[in-house]
Amino acid sequence: MTVPESLRTLAAGLGEDLVLSEAFRTRQFGPEEISTSREAAVLVLLTDAPDPEVVLIERAAGLRKHAGQIAFPGGAVEAGESAEEGALREAWEEIALEPSSVTVLGQLPAARIPVSRFHVHAVAAYWSGVGELVPQPGEVAQVLRVRVSSLVAPQNRSSWRHASGRTGPGFEVPDPDGATLYVWGFTAYVLDAVLEAGGWTLEWDMERYVQIPARFLPDIRP
Repeated sequence: MTVPESLRTLAAGLGEDLVLSEAFRTRQFGPEEISTSREAAVLVLLTDAPDPEVVLIERAAGLRKHAGQIAFPGGAVEAGESAEEGALREAWEEIALEPSSVTVLGQLPAARIPVSRFHVHAVAAYWSGVGELVPQPGEVAQVLRVRVSSLVAPQNRSSWRHASGRTGPGFEVPDPDGATLYVWGFTAYVLDAVLEAGGWTLEWDMERYVQIPARFLPDIRP
């Protein structure tokens, strides 16, 4: 596999010498926890451009859980599927991404979502960026493509503190209509880890805390 130059550090960083960001290390599951939890997978999809785009989705407002939140395509892994297969299937269902157009780079260690008792595999992959990604009606409100340079810009990074006492990294991303969207919780933990593994992270003020906008707060804790 010939990895695009812009993604070579990430591909190498997802190998045996993976160095996880501090925030993500707090979300890792141990073997004993994995054996008693459900399995899910998300697809961290990047383009192969010199300044890669990261594909995110805004969940539909009418969903029972995580409505309106910014996330990666993904969901529960079905019986007989690998994490990679599950992530690619979910991406096909949610944004019409053809699995054959995707090259998988690797995975992050399984991470926990305590309230739902899921352990989640983040599968990192890339594609050419050519073609339309179509949101699934009723599940996905819109598909977002955000450049790495925008995600790592210090002015777009902050920390959040949830009412449960949890804290973590956050990202401000532009909405095509001119508004600002906020990425926090599990998605932000994964995004933070991928940017770190890819060698893209810039110094930012982790002591700058912002209030999580109400529209992105779920009815469950992060």
